[in-house]
Amino acid sequence: MYNVMSPKAEEFISDEEILECLDYAEKNKNNRALIEQILEKAAKMKGVSHKEAIVLLDCELDDLNEKIYALAEKIKKEFYGNRIVMFAPLYLSNYCINGCEYCPYHARNKHITRKKMTQEEIRREVIALQDMGHKRLAIEAGEDPVNNPLEYILDSIKTIYSIKHKNGAIRRVNVNIAATTVENYTRLKEAGIGTYILFQETYNKKSYEALHPTGPKSDYAYHTEAMDRAREGGIDDIGLGVLFGLNNYRYDFTGIIMHAEHLEAYTGVGPHTISVPRVRRADDIDPDMFDNGISDDMFAKIVACIRIAVPYTGMIVSTRESAESRKRVLHLGISQISGGSRTSVGGYAEPEPEEENSAQFDVSDRRSLDEVVHWLMDLGYVPSFCTACYRAGRTGDRFMSLLKSKQIINCCHPNALMTLKEYLEDYASPETKAVGEKLIADELKTIPNETVRKKAAEYIENIHEGQRDFRF
Repeated sequence: MYNVMSPKAEEFISDEEILECLDYAEKNKNNRALIEQILEKAAKMKGVSHKEAIVLLDCELDDLNEKIYALAEKIKKEFYGNRIVMFAPLYLSNYCINGCEYCPYHARNKHITRKKMTQEEIRREVIALQDMGHKRLAIEAGEDPVNNPLEYILDSIKTIYSIKHKNGAIRRVNVNIAATTVENYTRLKEAGIGTYILFQETYNKKSYEALHPTGPKSDYAYHTEAMDRAREGGIDDIGLGVLFGLNNYRYDFTGIIMHAEHLEAYTGVGPHTISVPRVRRADDIDPDMFDNGISDDMFAKIVACIRIAVPYTGMIVSTRESAESRKRVLHLGISQISGGSRTSVGGYAEPEPEEENSAQFDVSDRRSLDEVVHWLMDLGYVPSFCTACYRAGRTGDRFMSLLKSKQIINCCHPNALMTLKEYLEDYASPETKAVGEKLIADELKTIPNETVRKKAAEYIENIHEGQRDFRF
């Protein structure tokens, strides 16, 4: 029974509905009239249904696939311009009681070095991240009520926000921890988190249960319904994601669009972000166990079709992907990327010793933040360290209303330029600074509102003179 308004996971993510959609798409992958009709609807930039989205993903007609990519690029520019938000993950602890078959944190892994950072160690890591130039973190931790209770997460958030080193400050802490209770989500909200992120891994219940044989994460319904509880707990911004390669990608693509539809219908606000990680090699995981099964071509098309189906959502690609892979999907829908990332517990203040291994997965893009920033600017993007909306209360439905009306660009573009200026003044290499100064000068001219343009130019000059943290 498929019901987008149901609070039950097996009804708003209906296996029967997904299988029917997959069959429908298979039968219509060369149906030119239908695909053109869907593209005509999609061109209004209001999104398409999960059933229509999987038809676009399955399309085999080369000329229409080119239209799909062109439309995704147009939608990305309309909603997010040429800005790319920068962030870094910070792994607090890899203690975990779950038995996830694809994750080296699984409880039975005796090879991995188990670590949990103290608050002083977190302080050192945050200073190192600030000295790189980061303003936005995504904190990660395994699920372990003894070693990683919520109190530890809350203390860590408080520590992170308290640190002001030189001109550095972490202005937004996003949280990626296990599904929890409404009460605990309320406590996270009160701690001032940005986005609550939880990857579904796979929406196929049978596959999900096989991949999570032990531990609290084995409860498919509790995990899948977590975002509804987060909303009930007062969290405005939530982030979805699946781990492509665990299960049939067509199934999980349809499932994540359905989840976005459910959130918008049932809670009034769709996902703030959607992440598109692919399975990567990791310690104590059989490399032959999971066939990634997704070519770079299909990965690019998944990004494009999610952008078309859910035009308002932010889209994230991490350092799981290579530089070349990330370059390919930036213009198709991606609006946030990580830079200079470590997936070990710690590793920013000091490299992890070779004899230790606490990483969750192999990093493919190993460039420094400065190298990534320079690379983005060379490609014509504006690296943004902005956190203004979160701190100005433009979250949840308020953020979405501005985004869907395409008014958010009046704030986002000048804010991106001002935070980039901060980065150039405080952290950039001379080569990166030279490229960035020219980019800012060129981009200021593109701000359509004269008042905003003049004020942004004034703020940027003030930043050059030593002041910080201006925002619209």
